[in-house]
Amino acid sequence: MSNDTTLARPYAKAAFGVAQGANDLAGWGNALAAAAVAVREPELAGWLGSPSLDRAKAVDIVADAVDGDEKFRRFLAVLAENDRLPLLPDIAAMFGHLREQAEGRLEVKVVSAVALDEDQAARMKAALARRYEREIDLANEVDAAVLGGAVIYAGDEVIDGSLKGRLDKLSASLNRA
Repeated sequence: MSNDTTLARPYAKAAFGVAQGANDLAGWGNALAAAAVAVREPELAGWLGSPSLDRAKAVDIVADAVDGDEKFRRFLAVLAENDRLPLLPDIAAMFGHLREQAEGRLEVKVVSAVALDEDQAARMKAALARRYEREIDLANEVDAAVLGGAVIYAGDEVIDGSLKGRLDKLSASLNRA
């Protein structure tokens, strides 16, 4: 997976540069997300890995699945020419991170035992906005295994404030003693 990340990074940066230059980060983000979904389809994914791949046809199929402009089609052609169409999910994810940074946003997932109410979500967004100095897009996921508290996924950082996490730390500490 890290090799795919390394291979995808320059393409994500190039796509971001083109999109930013065209002042169309949202359009490119949507097109990349749709293309990523398309290349994950089992039949298409298998065909893209085939040695008998018709690159022009592959570009047409992926381009027809998305709402991209001519620049996006040329981007897909470059990917196809270098056998990198299967990297579209990684490219889309990296593009999303670059876009968040440029727009001063951060997507945060909060996993809790029960759903956050509006007041809790607002207070959490405010606290995270102060900590990260960005606008926060908060998504709440319910997982009863958390037991209590919450686990926060913010970018590359994980903040485990869950009861389960604290119990696991206590157990590890007792096992070392």
